[in-house]
Amino acid sequence: MQVWHDISAQISAVTNALFKVKESRSIGGGCINQTYCITDGAQRFFIKLNTPGNLSMFEAEAAGLVEIHRSKTLRVPLPICYGQNDQAAWLVLEYLDLNSGMRGKAADLGKQLAAMHRTTSKQFGWVRDNTIGQTLQVNTPSSDWVNFWRTQRLGFQLDLAKTNGHNGKLQKMGEQLLINLDKFFPDASPLPALLHGDLWSGNYAYDGNGIPVLFDPAVYYGDREADIAMTELFGGFPADFYSAYRYDYPLDSGYNIRKLVYNLYHILNHLNLFGSSYRHQTEQTINTLLAEIH
Repeated sequence: MQVWHDISAQISAVTNALFKVKESRSIGGGCINQTYCITDGAQRFFIKLNTPGNLSMFEAEAAGLVEIHRSKTLRVPLPICYGQNDQAAWLVLEYLDLNSGMRGKAADLGKQLAAMHRTTSKQFGWVRDNTIGQTLQVNTPSSDWVNFWRTQRLGFQLDLAKTNGHNGKLQKMGEQLLINLDKFFPDASPLPALLHGDLWSGNYAYDGNGIPVLFDPAVYYGDREADIAMTELFGGFPADFYSAYRYDYPLDSGYNIRKLVYNLYHILNHLNLFGSSYRHQTEQTINTLLAEIH
């Protein structure tokens, strides 16, 4: 298979050590990429494959992993290289033996995420755009958090929903919410914290020593509450995670309603990615938020 030949050549070049794929094993994962473990009998790497046009997605993911690694707070699989040929685009990552079933170190995850969120920037956004799922995530730097969330997060997704045929009531309610978004942020602007950006339960695990590992990031700098909110969206994290996080970095008052503002972004993205089955949840969330401003 030509793609394994080209990946082997690139790994050999960047690591300065000869590597040739002897075995490739498909690994179950998300719905976006094909994932594999490849080995030459001595070394192993984790591979993501997609179509050649998706190389920029892998470039951004690699940059996000490096950004988290540089914070010296949470472990991530380190990127080795990325590239493409006529068949595919790929991302080569450090291979880690992960145990997603382990729950004994949830408090460590909470403490380390709190530390990561103390890594800050001068502006919201990031040095480059990336993706949330397969959707473009615009990260143009801004000094105004509420406007950033209005335009580059909720507004962007609402415009995409309109393009995808989700009009009428949804758009009218969405417009009303955007106009009144400032009302959910009565206090000082949050610090631009380093965020994972897509922090649901499928994007963390533990290594063989029980050390928390984050992966599949959609990195940018924003309100840390956006990360915590998403941990609650699809089933939640263990109670020890929240206790440890709040002990080290207590959340501000008003979080319980602002988390809906933040999770609406991901619900809208699911509407745009997966269709009308998410429309009721989207409208219900907007309705709940609009009720808070009247």
